[in-house]
Amino acid sequence: MTEEKKQEITQRDEFEREPVPERARLGFKNFLGMYAGEHCAGTELMIGPLFVVAGVSAFDVVTGLILGNLLAVLSWMFLCAPIATRVRLTLYYQLEKICGKKMVIIYNLANGVMFCFLAGAMITVSATVVGELVQFRMPGLSDWLPSSAGWIVAVVLVGILISIVAAYGYKTVSRFANIAAPWMVLVFLAFGLIALKQFIDASGMQIRNAGDLWRLADQVIWRGGEPLAGNVKFTFWHVTFFAWFCNMAMHIGMSDLSVFRFARESWYASASAAGMYVGHFMAWLAASMLFAFQLHSAGLVTPEAIAAAADSGSLPAPLPGQLANGAAGFAGLICVVIAGWTTANPTIYRAGLAFQAIMPKVSRFKVTLVTGAIATTAGVFPALAMKLLDFVALYGMILMPMGAIIFVDYWLLRRLGLQSNYAESTGSSFYWAPLITWVAVCSICGWLAMSGRMEIFFVSLPGWFAAALLYIVLSKLIQRKVIV
Repeated sequence: MTEEKKQEITQRDEFEREPVPERARLGFKNFLGMYAGEHCAGTELMIGPLFVVAGVSAFDVVTGLILGNLLAVLSWMFLCAPIATRVRLTLYYQLEKICGKKMVIIYNLANGVMFCFLAGAMITVSATVVGELVQFRMPGLSDWLPSSAGWIVAVVLVGILISIVAAYGYKTVSRFANIAAPWMVLVFLAFGLIALKQFIDASGMQIRNAGDLWRLADQVIWRGGEPLAGNVKFTFWHVTFFAWFCNMAMHIGMSDLSVFRFARESWYASASAAGMYVGHFMAWLAASMLFAFQLHSAGLVTPEAIAAAADSGSLPAPLPGQLANGAAGFAGLICVVIAGWTTANPTIYRAGLAFQAIMPKVSRFKVTLVTGAIATTAGVFPALAMKLLDFVALYGMILMPMGAIIFVDYWLLRRLGLQSNYAESTGSSFYWAPLITWVAVCSICGWLAMSGRMEIFFVSLPGWFAAALLYIVLSKLIQRKVIV
């Protein structure tokens, strides 16, 4: 086989149902660019402002993000990547070996739908740029339905472009992110510096040292106080757990098995730090400052004034296009569009793999295009973006138990004298232990969150341990019964 032919196969084959071979494995910089591009994204311009809406203080947001993002990086490095680089299978094929083809269809459907909704929020973010340029009516903070026909057209056009890029596969997604990431990082840094200068000028404070800078942050930018009606008050622990678990489905939930199966070494997962500290630290703080200054400029400088504006419907919505345009003009708008693409591309790619696992005879290219259409439809509804903090916590909670099942199945079952990859080894198409574990843990966690006994940001950590323990117990009962 010629080298040209080998390269053609490598570029075309996504290895959905076989381990990634040596010839197709990727170097560290591919993951560095992808994680920096995916997590320094348009959605950061939604999440950052929502911290302000949640009444967070300067100490809580800064220290909480430092710790929470560190925990996220460690989760990728020590939970997800070691399995990914040993097994080198997609999440969906790995689960098929454990759970059976019929049972995993249910999970793949839920996983794909949740990823579609997440990608839809990212498409929403990019569409706000079109609204800023064309000046049609855009959605407000409390809107659930599309705000205008122009909004729908903008979302559809952006969604089509993103879906085409994702359909060409992981290499195209990675290449796109590597090209865009360095420039986006500089623009997000500019957002933060511009917002900081605006606050200094507006407050009249003299910034001579780090102490003066912290006083500005604590007394002017993130003043704390009560959250807006319908929002949870964010403390240090809320910020920490949100930063850790906003990507829970990817690391603890093991979805990024599909990504790190291409890595030559498991330590390449440290590349996730580029996304966490450039995107989920710097970009979140920069976006938060932009929205805080927008409120400051409107005379909404106290929690009471912000609450009154929200009650009267005059509170500005945290629209990424508007925030970016006000800070950096046309360069800011271009950054939001591209940032939305670099995040939605790998998300739609992951969702396409989930749906393709359900329909293995249909090409991944076609499945990914259909997936993009679903994500685009979701993006038409602005509530996904406006309630992004709650949504990402929910989606992590729903996908988390299967991550615990994969961890236990790979590392613990054989040491406990039980059969791992049970469905594959027995020829079963439906293994009940994972389904019962998944449904039971999600039901309990959902009940705790909905009943108010525990906030949704905190239920997933004990839920993971509960899922791991329950899966061991059920596997012991079921496998012993079968053996007898």
